[in-house]
Amino acid sequence: MTTLDTTSRTVTKQAATGALLGLALGDALGFPTEFNDVPQILAKCGPWREMELITPAVVSDDTQMTLAVGRAVRTATDRGPLDAFRLTQPLREEFLVWYHSPDNNRAPGNTCLSACRLLDSERIHWTEASRIESKGCGANMRVAPVGLVPGLSETQRAGAAQLQAALTHGHPTALAASDLTARAVFLLARGAEPMGLVGTLRSYAYQNRTSYHEQWLGRLWTRAGDATPEEFIARGWDDCLQALDRVTAALREPSPETDPCLTTGDGWIAEEALATALQCFLLFPDEPVLALRRAACTRGDSDSIAALAGALAGAHLGAGAWPGAWSDRIEYRNELLSLGALWDA
Repeated sequence: MTTLDTTSRTVTKQAATGALLGLALGDALGFPTEFNDVPQILAKCGPWREMELITPAVVSDDTQMTLAVGRAVRTATDRGPLDAFRLTQPLREEFLVWYHSPDNNRAPGNTCLSACRLLDSERIHWTEASRIESKGCGANMRVAPVGLVPGLSETQRAGAAQLQAALTHGHPTALAASDLTARAVFLLARGAEPMGLVGTLRSYAYQNRTSYHEQWLGRLWTRAGDATPEEFIARGWDDCLQALDRVTAALREPSPETDPCLTTGDGWIAEEALATALQCFLLFPDEPVLALRRAACTRGDSDSIAALAGALAGAHLGAGAWPGAWSDRIEYRNELLSLGALWDA
């Protein structure tokens, strides 16, 4: 297949629109089941293969912060080529808009709240506001827009993915998992085959294991106590490689009826959120609604797992993946469609 053919197919399927809608739909499906174990979810929702979207289809902070990142990236790219100088201030401003919003009442993560509280002071540099000890999934549940923006170099995509994480979550695993999540979304949007995805992500992790993006992250690494920036970031990639190993092991003998969290983790931390979302997506690569339902019926951070699974499935299959009765009533629909249309154009 030629590059022109691949590009044409990608535009036709509307990968960006599909990914953003999928993320929001997964978020809305998993939001009511978060903090419940599987027996509780089944008692409340019935068989997991028949789970339905709630009415109204409200989302959590996962979608709200994804839109914040999307708006920040749009602002930065409107001003010129994407770099840390153009992106940092819009990210900070959008996170603070979210922080002060009366709609910020969807069980937001403590790391995001505490970092934003510090970002709210103009006297504090963002590297001091970042919670260097946190690798929570708030770092990468919102990163999908970075994987969807067309025309970025690998360095721009990696730097932007890590920077948006670092404003709140400074742990090296949060940075690496965000980079890896954006990479997965990008590859699927560009037509990568799902069955080869984990191996491709492993190769990417090995290639970047000691690459510290100083132009994007500045001297963030000095707050962690590592001897060098290379040692700092390698810790994050090593965690991600172990998480990918667990995905590979789980898929050797796939068990769709078993809670995915039992094999790849509960998803409260960044590398586990990606790993369990990957498992759910790869169990049902051509059945996106089932992937979301499986992700939402888990004992762990179900809204974040399902949001990431939805972003992966939507990037792979496009906007047509989702039932119209669901996508027509998802909260923030107009803004999701607007950003998707911008990046699909």
